[in-house]
Amino acid sequence: MSQISSPLLSKRDGAVSDGANLTFYHGVTAGLPVALGYIPIAITFGLLANAAGVPNHVSIMMSLLVFAGASQFVGVSLLAAGVTHWEIVLTTFILNLRHFLMTASVSQRIRQGTSKKTLALTAFGVTDETFTVASLRREPELSPAFVLGLNMVAFSAWNIGTWIGVFLGAGLPASLQASMGIALYAMFIGLLIPSMRDSRAVLLISLLAAGIHSLLQWLPPLHGLSTGWTIIITTVLAATAGALFYPERSDT
Repeated sequence: MSQISSPLLSKRDGAVSDGANLTFYHGVTAGLPVALGYIPIAITFGLLANAAGVPNHVSIMMSLLVFAGASQFVGVSLLAAGVTHWEIVLTTFILNLRHFLMTASVSQRIRQGTSKKTLALTAFGVTDETFTVASLRREPELSPAFVLGLNMVAFSAWNIGTWIGVFLGAGLPASLQASMGIALYAMFIGLLIPSMRDSRAVLLISLLAAGIHSLLQWLPPLHGLSTGWTIIITTVLAATAGALFYPERSDT
């Protein structure tokens, strides 16, 4: 993340800014890599939703109101399979339980005294990738404007991509549609690797999370867990380990 955020880190006498001067524009700039990565994924979502027979207005409203890529892809798959609405709601709820953890973490970084309405607005825009960008900032606190800018550029890109995909329909070759899905993983790796390189704590916790997730997938008594619960358990255990072994931020 140092490569992405370093131009925005204002320093004085060698110290990192406290974040109070981070503006909406700074948030937009920090979120541009996320936004660029979202567009092909959102286009893929629109294409798949169209191919699955989901009405265009439903696909568009999913991106506007849900704004959760994994849940939207799962929702489209379940709709195409004829699953009941309550089962879809329950599945996506479980899949998105991790957002409680992410928004709680981000709220602790936002400047004290921020209104609950503003916190709720920032919470709506938190995704895995924007959470990563916000969490790996070096400032001790973040301004609400910065987080809103970060979330807004990602939200806009996701919805623009959805519109493009919906109206392109199934016109693109199937091989090209399938290849777009890898962009999400490539983007997240691009966000994480710089911080893993600069911080031993981030590296070790990331490896621990990967190990826990692998065990949950491979161990016979546990491999039946849903994706949502697997992510929740991995996140809780890795975060707990990070809090215990690295109670203060460490760059060593």
